[in-house]
Amino acid sequence: MKSALVVWGGWDGHEPKQCVDVFVPFLRESGYQVEVADTLDAYLNSERMRSLSLIVPVWTMGTIAREQEHGLLEAVASGVGIAGWHGGMGDSFRDNTEYQFMVGGQWVAHPGGVIDYEVNITKPEDPIVAGISDFKMHSEQYYMHVDPSNEVLATTTFGGEHAPWIEGAVMPVVWKRMWGQGRVFYTSLGHVACDFDVPEVRTIVQRGMLWASR
Repeated sequence: MKSALVVWGGWDGHEPKQCVDVFVPFLRESGYQVEVADTLDAYLNSERMRSLSLIVPVWTMGTIAREQEHGLLEAVASGVGIAGWHGGMGDSFRDNTEYQFMVGGQWVAHPGGVIDYEVNITKPEDPIVAGISDFKMHSEQYYMHVDPSNEVLATTTFGGEHAPWIEGAVMPVVWKRMWGQGRVFYTSLGHVACDFDVPEVRTIVQRGMLWASR
């Protein structure tokens, strides 16, 4: 049986527990044995970590101990998949550049706060976004530092209303990559749980988790 570890915590503003409750039922319905933990010490059991199919981190900001980070990164490098979204994976452990290297990016800013913007599918032949057309969001639009080696599946373009110097900047929103032998899926969509009420967003995350799984 496929197995998944979901680890949640950190800043409550990103609604980590509510987001966990969105996707754990999907994983179970998809045949995963799911363990949910609310401590980063879950990453310390190296034997258990290496046996997993998928890790879903749902932890905003905070700090991660060297041993905890090592356990997570080593598991992914060994072939365990990892998948997540902004509020749980791309705005975490701001002092840990090796973790950010694995993710493929790090949140920097959300000019204007909650605004209307568009997500554009850039690789429609990829199974994660296949059949999904460009769609609208009403949420935070994330400016990120991103790894140029990411395989980008969707982007967004910034206007100049809130930060004129980035007008026209095209920013990745959905990507996949490798970390050692492990597949990494990330989307900057997912500020709070209601963002997953947008059907396109929920589908992209669900497909991303399935793709990332060993």
